[in-house]
Amino acid sequence: MTMQTKNTDILTLPIKRVTGEDETDAMDMLSVEEPLEIRISLSRGRKAAPDSQARSIAITMRTPGQDQELAIGFLYTEGIINSFNQIVEIKEIGCNVLEVVLSGDIELDPASLDRHSFIASSCGVCGKKSIEAVKARRTYSPASPFPAADPVIIHALPDKLKMSQKAFGTTGGIHATGLFDLSGNLIMSREDVGRHNAMDKLIGAAARDNILPLDQHILLVSGRASFELVQKAAHAGATILGAVGAPSSLAVELAQNSGMTLLGFVRGERYNVYTSAI
Repeated sequence: MTMQTKNTDILTLPIKRVTGEDETDAMDMLSVEEPLEIRISLSRGRKAAPDSQARSIAITMRTPGQDQELAIGFLYTEGIINSFNQIVEIKEIGCNVLEVVLSGDIELDPASLDRHSFIASSCGVCGKKSIEAVKARRTYSPASPFPAADPVIIHALPDKLKMSQKAFGTTGGIHATGLFDLSGNLIMSREDVGRHNAMDKLIGAAARDNILPLDQHILLVSGRASFELVQKAAHAGATILGAVGAPSSLAVELAQNSGMTLLGFVRGERYNVYTSAI
């Protein structure tokens, strides 16, 4: 059989395909999952601090690609930075390691940096203590809580997001987050094996492109609406978040406290409104 091959985000490998009692040789394509270590350091004037001063703050299991966006989004949604302008430089340090050099005037809280040591692709907020901690650290607060969602526009979003999911169409094993304007036009989408990584990549791109806060946009995620995704969306100032799957109870509670309209089971010609209806 053919040996496995890999590009940056898709692995092709030989498999046995069983249908009934029949077995045949075949090739399958899988979404790549590899670790990314994110380190931070503070600049000294116009020069970055020596590498020995860099501190590792996270190892996340992600799909390679748009790693700088992922690092930016992670630092932003974790409250370590509140503006893209606070990043001086992003350096690749060997394989699967990024060092983000931050401006020297940033005050880093050592306790907050110790919270993350390893982040699985299914968990981006392990160790969060309370909704109040999320609210206290977020950069934006919605001016008008619970904005209305136009049903005609919402119904069309899942198909638009799916059409942008190149890796999902090939592997069927990857999450996506899409950013739409209030008319339902897709602005950008990002994919990753980790649902929180897809969100961080998108928010990182939005921060870089200076389109935060996302209060005049709609976010849609391809899976369920977890607490971590609502937290990241709230930190980016989003006021409408939709999910193809179900929300968790804590996600609904955080969305309610954040003034965010949370939609679940957005598929076909239906969806549930979880927060503005409470």
